[in-house]
Amino acid sequence: MSSTESSTYEGFTAEERAAMKEHAKEQKKAARRGSRADKAAEAERDVLAKIAEMQDSDRIMAERVHALITASGPALAPKLWYGMPAYALDGKIVCHFQPAEKFKTRYATLGFSDQAKLDKDRMWPVAFALTEVTPEVEARISALVKQAVS
Repeated sequence: MSSTESSTYEGFTAEERAAMKEHAKEQKKAARRGSRADKAAEAERDVLAKIAEMQDSDRIMAERVHALITASGPALAPKLWYGMPAYALDGKIVCHFQPAEKFKTRYATLGFSDQAKLDKDRMWPVAFALTEVTPEVEARISALVKQAVS
């Protein structure tokens, strides 16, 4: 890397800093919650509230993705993760929905962590661009979520 390249680094973007602040708030809020059932119910309410705040195209996709994930992976627990809807198994994030608006990208993303059992050969996709949730996309999301928690 040349000296010119290294001197242009300006740190985290405003969106990245906001996501980190949201994550810190989520961690503090989770630590204050009561029983396990209360935590799960409140975490899902938080996810639904975050989805409701999204702009129309992101919100419509997020609502559909949320419904698909909770139906296809009933063992997954909805929770916020860096201000995004995420779904965890035994407290570890398996997948998440990143709205396009979050980091000012041209498409939303459905991402899977290393906890997802999507392994295939020596290389496999772990993030998918979403521009619309069609019946074909719904079927693929459902199959990926089922495989991720298998």
